[in-house]
This record gives sequence, C-alpha cells and structure tokens, in this order.
Amino acid sequence: MMKTHAPIIPHFDALLHGGDYNPDQWQHRPDIIQEDYRLQKLAGCNAFSVGIFAWTSYEPADGQYEFDWLDRTLDGLAAQGSRVFLATPSGGKPAWMSRKYPEIRRVAENGLRDTHKRRHNHCQSSPVYREKIAAINERLAERYAHHRALGGWHISNEYSGSCYCDGCLGAFRRWLEERYGSLDQLNRAWWTEFWSHRFTDFAEIDPRDESIDCLALDWKRFTTWITCDFMQHEIAAVRQHSDLPVTTNLMGYFDGLDYYRLAELCDFISDDNYPEWNGPDKAHIIQSVAMTHDQHRSMKQKPFVLIESTPSNTNWQSCMHHKRPGIHRLQMLQAIGHGADGAMYFQWRKGQGGFEKFHGAVVDHEGSENSRVFREVAEVGASLKQIAAARGGHVDAPAAIIYDWDARWGFELSAGPISGPKKQYVATCQAFHRPLWAGSVPVDVIESTACFDGYRLIIAPQLFMLKPGVADAMKRFVKAGGTLLMTTLSGIVNENNSCFLGGWPGDGLRELFGVWVEETDEFNDHHPVSMTFAAGNRLGLTGDFAMNANIDCVHAESAEVLATFKDGFYAGQPSFTVKESGKGRAYYLAGRCGEDALTAIVESICREAGVASCIPEKLPPGVVAQLRENESGRFYFLQNTTEQAQELQLAHAYVDLIAGDATGSVVQMPPMGSLVLKAKSD
Repeated sequence: MMKTHAPIIPHFDALLHGGDYNPDQWQHRPDIIQEDYRLQKLAGCNAFSVGIFAWTSYEPADGQYEFDWLDRTLDGLAAQGSRVFLATPSGGKPAWMSRKYPEIRRVAENGLRDTHKRRHNHCQSSPVYREKIAAINERLAERYAHHRALGGWHISNEYSGSCYCDGCLGAFRRWLEERYGSLDQLNRAWWTEFWSHRFTDFAEIDPRDESIDCLALDWKRFTTWITCDFMQHEIAAVRQHSDLPVTTNLMGYFDGLDYYRLAELCDFISDDNYPEWNGPDKAHIIQSVAMTHDQHRSMKQKPFVLIESTPSNTNWQSCMHHKRPGIHRLQMLQAIGHGADGAMYFQWRKGQGGFEKFHGAVVDHEGSENSRVFREVAEVGASLKQIAAARGGHVDAPAAIIYDWDARWGFELSAGPISGPKKQYVATCQAFHRPLWAGSVPVDVIESTACFDGYRLIIAPQLFMLKPGVADAMKRFVKAGGTLLMTTLSGIVNENNSCFLGGWPGDGLRELFGVWVEETDEFNDHHPVSMTFAAGNRLGLTGDFAMNANIDCVHAESAEVLATFKDGFYAGQPSFTVKESGKGRAYYLAGRCGEDALTAIVESICREAGVASCIPEKLPPGVVAQLRENESGRFYFLQNTTEQAQELQLAHAYVDLIAGDATGSVVQMPPMGSLVLKAKSD
C-alpha cells in the first residue's frame, strides 16, 4: 500500500471541514458567536479560516492593536476541538491607512491612483505597505504561535492585480535588466525592430505598450514575481515566531498569476472552487472541477485543501443558482477523491450587510440548523468522519496533461495563428482530460517543466510555447517507453514568444513526431472539414469525424499516417500521425476535433499504452471512479454524474464506508449519487 501523507495540520489526523469564519463582524452580538460554536459541532465542522479581512478589527488606528476579540474566538474554537488557519490581513487594508499613506494605493493602468475601494487595492512594491503588513503579521505570529487552536497560516487571500505606480514600473525594469542582462539582449528577444520599437534605455519600457507581445508576457511574469516576493515578505514575518504550515488560496485557472510559482511558497495547496451549476450538462461541470482538483493535487504531489466553496449559491455569478439536492455531497466527496484532505466553505455564516450578504453560507440569516443547506452540510460532515481512514491517501496517476500558464499567456497574447475567441486554451485542456476522467483514469495536471518520470502517457494540448529543456524532456520520455500525444498549435514559439525557425513543431520536435506543420488554417461552419481513419490503422480506429476551429497542413516526413483530412485542398493530407522512437511513440493530432473523436483517440491510445481504469469493475456510462491509497487500504470514490439512477455490478468485495456495511454484488446509485468504497481485502 501507498504511504500515508502527513496531516495538513500537524498532529490533527482528520479530514478538514469548515470554512471562512468572521467573528470580527459579530462582536456586537456575543449571543450569535456562542450559537456559532453550537452549530459548528452540529455541522461536523473542525477547521476555520479566521481573520482574512479583519485588519481594521486588529488595528483600528495606526499602531493601536486590539486582539481581545481574537483571543476569545480562538479559545472558543479550541474548546470544541477545532483548528484555525489564521489569516494575514493584507487583502483588505484599513481606510485610515489609505488616507494616511496614499502611496500604498495602487495606480491604475490609466495612471490615476485608486481611491480606497473593494479589496486587493494595495501596491505590492510600496515600502510603507510592506512595513505595515510585516508589523501586523509579526504581532499575530508572536501572540498566537503556540495557541492550541492554531493549525496553520492563511497568507492573504486570492492574490491578484497589478499596480502601475513609479515604484512598480521601476521594479519591473530592474526585473527585466536582471532577466535579460542588457538592452541588446532584450531588444533581440522582443524583436523590437518591428514598428521601430527598439529601446535605448530601460526607462523607456512601459508595460502598457500592447504592440510587443513579449513585453506583455513579461509583465504577466513580473506580476507573478512581485506577488511571490510580497508573499515571501509576509511569510518571513510569520516565520519569526511560527513554523506551522502556510498556504494561500488559489482560484483554479485564474489568468492573472502563474500559480505554479505561488505553489512553490506554500506548504500545502488551497483552492477556491465555484462551478456554475446552472449549466445543462452537469457531467461536464463535474469533469471541469475534477481537472482543477487534479492540478492542485499535482502541484506538490500530496493532498490539498478545498478551502473555499459554496454550500448553496454565489452572489456574483451570472445566475444565483442553488445546488440541487445531492450536488453538494457529490462535490465535496469528489474533492476528497481527487486528493483533498479538506472540504471547506465561504462562508460559515451569512453577513447581515456588505457586498456578500447574499452569498451562500452554512448558516443562513434565519440563524438555525433547520435549513436544507445546513442539513446537507451536516451530512457531509458526518460522511467525512466515516471516511476519515482515506486521509493522506495518494493518487497514483499513470497519465498527465500539460497545462502551462506561460504557454497559455504566449498563445493568448499572440495575434494568431488563429483568432482570439477560438484559442480556448483552458477548454482544450479540459477536452483532453474528459475521456480520461470518464474512463476513471487518474490524471495529473502538470506544467511543461515538471518531471515526466513515472507516467505512461502525457498529453500536451496546444503547447504553443516550448520552454528551454521541454523538448529534450519529451524526447527522453518517449525513448524510455512513454507515449506522448501533442496537438495542433504546439511547438510554435520559444520562451520569448518568438517563432521557431526551421519548421514546426520546433526545437527538435519535428524529428520526434516525424511531421512538418507547414501552416495552420482557421475555419468556420461555412467551411466544414472532417477526417477519416485509414483502414487497418494500428489503433483500430474507424469512421469519419468532424473537425472544428482549426487544422494543420501537415507533411508526414517520417511518421505513420493514421488518419487524413477528407475535404477541400487538404483532402488526403495527414490529420493524425504516430512515430516510434526508442521504446515509445509520439502521436500528433493535426486539428481540433469534437468529443466523440477525442474519446475514440484517447481511449485507444490508453489501451495501447497500458493506461487503465483505477477500478477493476466495468462502470456504467456516466459513473466515474477515483482511487486514493494509503497504508489503510484502497478507497474508491464513485460519482453518478447523470440525472438517472444507476446500477453497479461489483465483482469484488467492498465495504461502503458511509453506509457502514459490506456491499452486495449489485449496488444502486441515485441520480447525482456518491459512494466511497473500500476494498474488503485490504
């Protein structure tokens, strides 16, 4: 059996359940705070993020600190056995600070300094703001480092945004000088001779010039760098007194930061997850969430925490749609199945006022345990206790999908090779994840520079940018026996977003795949294109499949052609190829196609590569499984993603951990139902 990972909170051997708790907003109602403690036990909650936006309550005036209310809160939570992720409050600075030190407010892209508004409106390069956040963080750490309720540190909240003040622009230019070494190197990398944009002084560089795509790309990279630098500054203040684990909450595929870099600073990964459940296809929503979880588990190859989700609805999405019965339980158990050791909420109790007073919460404005939402949360709390043996379980993934923020940014910032609305980088990665998920194949989601060792199959959808070393890693992976599937719009530019010369895919991948992509064509519904599989191809695929968005004009130089295009002047040209290299093989898919084609292609490649479902039983369509293993055994998390009841035929002996008894050979799953089974032989 796999080794059990250490608990998220040291010496707290439980699956975490709880959420954002804001007692600072209820100090005028001590009766409500006492009621919270009673309700938290009823809901089976044991972990809370406290103080995320409490700076004004900590420091109502410059240098005047008030912690009595937090003392009482932590004492109360400790008394019932709960643990706290104590937050550093940088995400929401006090109004007095904005007024007294206006230089800490961000400067917008138009050059005007922001007023005090919303949140995350601080300048991360400001010496004053850094001094203020270090002071409050150090005081919190010094006071609470050894409090029995403290389980870890929640560093800030949902870092985001950029500042265009002179301090940040100066820091950007220094960052560029260190990155490139000289203006000559920068001008060459950015191809600044185009439109006569050659720079003669670093002071001339302004990130608001949108005509140089690598300038825009480097501004995104710098924004990540300065955010990480600020986060390190926050952590350093805490570390003067506490060595408990630190984290910050990520936001899935948020475009503004390269989360792989923030992950390096975290002791464990935390994610905020808010799918829009009002869509017609619940299975696709569930799968997109699964891929997000797979990425956050993969970032550190150990359990993460779903630290924010809503138990009911949000107040900011396009539709304030409440979860239907069963959905909440499915979503929380799905997170645990994909590697989470905690399922938590924003928020514990609805605020009486403010921007998020109508955002979902465990406790409604009515204030009791009598709501449907509270009952469903309490059901999850009870379930997490019953499946606690799965805590620390590992997910052993034979397959990986490459998702890379730099590649996404480079692609989206380029004017071509297809139009912006059809670039769809995230959606394309999700499309390749879908057949693996539907087949109950555990999947890691990794960046392009991650270690490829241990995988049998790696899929690189639209890997537009090849960073240094990635092509060589792909060659080693294939020659050692791995199967690599790469798609159209891959291997086109280097890390500076400059096109490879000598044919695509570049950087030596033309030889690995045995193809030359001469050109990429975008089309619409008025010019349909389809592909057909060659008779007797090695994967046994048959039939015709429609393509969408774009296709490549491909020359099969040393590759075997498995399928060709049927239409127009592309007719007869390769659309799907393979080339063997060493002990492995490299597949190239020369166009974007629909779910039916992707399912057929991915399933057949999995069979060839020996990549199989994690559960020995054949599951009915729409039922998916995920396996976690630890020293206690194998735990299968199953979800029925359909609106119909499903019947499972079990050939092996299992224990239903939530029901608390052995299963029979036939198990019924209700619509959107969930099961957690433990192999009885373990």
